[in-house]
Amino acid sequence: MTHFEPEAKIFACSQSKDLAERIAKNYGIELGKVTLSHYSDGEFQPSFEESIRGIRVFLICSTFPSSDNLMELLLMIDAAKRASARHITAVIPYFGLARQDRKDKPRVPIGAKLVAKMIETAGATRVMTMDLHADQIQGFFEKPVDHLYASTIFLPYVESLGLENLTIASPDMGGSKRAYAYAKYLGSEVVVCYKQRKKANVIETMELIGDVSGRNVILVDDMVDTGGTLAKAADVMMEKGALSVRAICTHAILSGNAFEKIEASSLTELIVTDSIPLKRPSDKIRVLSCAELFADVMHMVQNNNSISNKFIM
Repeated sequence: MTHFEPEAKIFACSQSKDLAERIAKNYGIELGKVTLSHYSDGEFQPSFEESIRGIRVFLICSTFPSSDNLMELLLMIDAAKRASARHITAVIPYFGLARQDRKDKPRVPIGAKLVAKMIETAGATRVMTMDLHADQIQGFFEKPVDHLYASTIFLPYVESLGLENLTIASPDMGGSKRAYAYAKYLGSEVVVCYKQRKKANVIETMELIGDVSGRNVILVDDMVDTGGTLAKAADVMMEKGALSVRAICTHAILSGNAFEKIEASSLTELIVTDSIPLKRPSDKIRVLSCAELFADVMHMVQNNNSISNKFIM
């Protein structure tokens, strides 16, 4: 008997449509048609405008604020389930609420766990995401999770810069594992920033563990929100004698006056992916697309092939 794998279709939430179009182009098919009806009170309803019965659907939606993006994904998953899709893969390039992965003080939620349960309850049979804030979030799901790493995109770019005396830096203690992985691949040194906060997004003090004098430094992190940590770290490193400081951050949240902080900082360049649409262009920000990475892995998942060759570190 010949094994038959049903075709796949790709659909997008409204705020991730540009990325979804690039993914669909790399995948080799047209982006599926879906409409979003709005009520006067702000309620909305997605509707698939083509049959998805018996096929695999990839629903592409980064769940960055506002919460409408997450709600739109949940409604699309439910709609696909009720339209008899055979497989429903939630492709979430940026997984929102990932910073709420544990109880770090009394009487707070574990938001990442709640989101995982909502996605599963809605009907997703598989989840695909990239550079989670905490790897253990995969364990919040009872369904298969394909956790991709943007290092596949960033490392070739770093190598193309041809930087000598390269040092990889972590902007905080929590990101040291990621920094060491980059450093091992590139054969470079590692430094770590130790910071203390007054409150969320507000740094009180920052110290540097390691020497950056005469070095070209690349800060590595999973996301950039207000930009305060990167700006402060870059300024401290330049004061300590660094030749240049660049930053690699997978998810460009860039809230508040982040653009102004980045542009006024000592950073030579901030390299990000298009997992979240960039709010406005900046001479200091370079965007590398994750579309080809997701399209390749989606092909592998559809054809039941191993994705291990997509992990280069």
